[in-house]
This record gives sequence, C-alpha cells and structure tokens, in this order.
Amino acid sequence: MKNKFLLLLPLLALCAEASPTAGSGPLDRLAEGYVKLALEVGAYSPGYIDAYYGPREWVVTLDDASLRRGFPSAALGEKADALLRELSAAAKKDLSPMERLRAVFLERQLMAVRAQVDVLAGKKLSFDQESRLFYDAVEPARPQSEFDKALAELEPLLPGPGSLSERLASFRREFHVPADKVTAVFDAAIAECRRRTLQHIGLPAGESFTAAYVKDKPWGAYNWYKGNAFSLIEINTDLPMRIDTPLRWAAHEGYPGHHAYNSLLEEKLAIGRGWIEFTVYPLFSPQSLIAEGTANYGIDLLFPGDERLEFERKVLYPLAGLDPEKAGRLARVEKLTHGLILAGNQAAREYLDGRMSREEARRWLERYGLETPEQAEQSLRFYETYRSYAINYTLGEEIVRAYVERIAGAAAALERKWQVFYDLLTTPRVPSGLTSEHP
Repeated sequence: MKNKFLLLLPLLALCAEASPTAGSGPLDRLAEGYVKLALEVGAYSPGYIDAYYGPREWVVTLDDASLRRGFPSAALGEKADALLRELSAAAKKDLSPMERLRAVFLERQLMAVRAQVDVLAGKKLSFDQESRLFYDAVEPARPQSEFDKALAELEPLLPGPGSLSERLASFRREFHVPADKVTAVFDAAIAECRRRTLQHIGLPAGESFTAAYVKDKPWGAYNWYKGNAFSLIEINTDLPMRIDTPLRWAAHEGYPGHHAYNSLLEEKLAIGRGWIEFTVYPLFSPQSLIAEGTANYGIDLLFPGDERLEFERKVLYPLAGLDPEKAGRLARVEKLTHGLILAGNQAAREYLDGRMSREEARRWLERYGLETPEQAEQSLRFYETYRSYAINYTLGEEIVRAYVERIAGAAAALERKWQVFYDLLTTPRVPSGLTSEHP
C-alpha cells in the first residue's frame, strides 16, 4: 500500500475456496494457535486482518452477547503469552535453517498480536514504541535541516511567484493524466511491470488480478489479495493521477509488489510447505514492513538506470496525450522531492506523540512535504487511522534495499539482485533479521 490503504473487506470474502491446512509438527501446532488468535483479535478490530484464506471454520463471528461483554483483553493476552512461551521452548530445539527462520517469524508476528491486544485494551504507546512492537523496527527521526536542504535544492527548478509548494503544485498539474486516459495508462504500466517481472522470477500458474477504479478513499491504490493467486487492485480517483504514478503503483500493488509477494507466499509456504501461518496477514505486524519495503524497492529492479524514464516517455506520455519532451524535467523534480516523504513521517511522529497540533502538522506537511491542502488532509487521515504504519514504506524500502545489496553485493549484476529479492519474497523474514549480519 504505499498508497495509504484502508482495509474494510469482509473477512469471509478473503477466504479461498480451497484452503491450506495445518501440519502436525510442533511449530505447526503453534502456527495454528497464532492464526486462530489473530482471527479472534481481528473480530474485535475491523481492518486488522488484511487477508485470510485458511480454513473457513476458523473465522470468528461475534454475536451480540459477545460484543456486549466487550473486548476480552486478559484472555487474549494470556493466549498470546502462552503461545510465546511454547514457541520460545520449541525454538531451542534442533531446527533446520528454514524452520529457524519460521520460528523467528512466528515469534515476531505473535509479539505484534500481543501488542495489538494491549492497544485495544487502552494501552498508550508512543510512535516509536508502537513501530518496534508492530513492525520490528524504528525509523530514526530526521532533523529539520535535512528537509530545509532538500527544499533549497528544489528552488532553482521551480522559479516564479508564490510559495514553493504552490509552484510545485502548478508544475505537477502539467503532468496530470486526463481522466479518460487513466485506464489505458495504468493498463499499459501494469502489463509492462508483469512482463519484466516474469523475465526474472516465476509466478504461480494462472495468477491474475482485476483492476477497479474507486473514490472516497484515504489511499491512492490498494491490493486486496483474495487467495488462489488472485488480487483485486483498486485505484483511487479522488485526486488527479500524475504521469509518473502509474508505473509506481503497478509495480507496488502488482508486479513484483503485493500481488507477486502474496501469490508466492501462498504457493511456496502456505501450500508448498503447509505453513498455515501464511494464510493470515494481520496488518499491524512485521510482515507489513517486508511487504511494503519489497513493493517499493521492486520498481528499481524492474527499471534500472534510465529505463523507467524511457518507458514513460515512449509509451505512457503518448497514451496520456502529454508532451514526452517534458519527462526529464519532471523526473528531476520528483527525484528531489522523494526524500521529503520522510517529512510526512516526522509530522506523524510529532503529531501522534502530542508535540504538534493537527493544524501544526498540516502546515508542516504543506511546507516540508510540499503537499497541497487536500493531500495534507488525506495524509493526516491516514496517520490518525494507521499511526506508525507510515514507516513501512520508507524504512521498509531502505531495509530491503540495504539487505539485497549486502547479500548480492552492491555492484552485483541485476540478475543476482533478482535472485536475492526472490528469496526474500519466498522465505519467512522479519525486519530485524534483514539488518543482522547473519540473516
């Protein structure tokens, strides 16, 4: 979701027709306990379960009496603690390298479920405390001087009257895709992302997606993974789509992003190994940082060097009826503004921790994030709903990039980087494991 997702699909709609079943080993039993616990917590927290395609009979439906009794935080907390104790004991046994990765994955995911129980019970966590418990990582705070420097570098590229934010908004309007061209442009973008992805990695036979165009969402695009290697990719048309957006969204939501990642986890782990824990995806969990980080990094693997700019210039600009000669200037401006995404995370931390008012955070987003008032409002809605989830896009990409380049070698051939990336998509991983010297 680099695109600020809201998760509202009914749980049953996410269950595949033919669900994987749990195995009988010690980790398999604990994995089953994790899945059932996550589903139970999710029953009290709409949107917490991002996807589920395990056994239908495990889905928790609350009746009116259960809802009147309220959230059973003590009971659910005890379940989580018991599973964590058993998992700690099981992890001390002689496990294969893959089983050890699996044990660590289960531990971090369970810790995140335990934290969600505490939050639902009313426990207050700071932005950084929450991100460590939910996402196994903390993004460093950036000084204001870092953003001031980025703004100063951008100034010469956008001369004229008005604030820098106003000048940037005016400049970007030249690159809006006409509404009647959006479908054709996005279709071409995702077709090219799929074609390039399949040149490097194999995906499940018959994998597919459907694209839909929606309104009134606090995110730009979203992948709803349904199981059986099928996704619904929704594109929000509330705000105009800029010409450099379709490839980013197609790579992030589709190939080699969320659709590819979820399809491979289902094929290789949920079905291939019978690891039932990969049939459920709690949104507030370390898996999200891996998912968002790989989805953001993937576009650089697809389009190394100037290949992205060339494809946009030769294919997407003409489809949108825009002047390809302006493509280079937009690319230079957007490269400089990319780092300002971190200004949004800084605003989220300060606002949610009570050091900024909502109005101060809005002004910060307009000044340092160079967001329009409409964009700033959408960002604030996202932060209020998903809180520290924002770090998964920025820190997630940073962690994934560093990991791939460390394991493959920074100067490695592109194909070697794809090999490391594919391994990351098909094995149990946690953020702290990617930053370790011994992954």
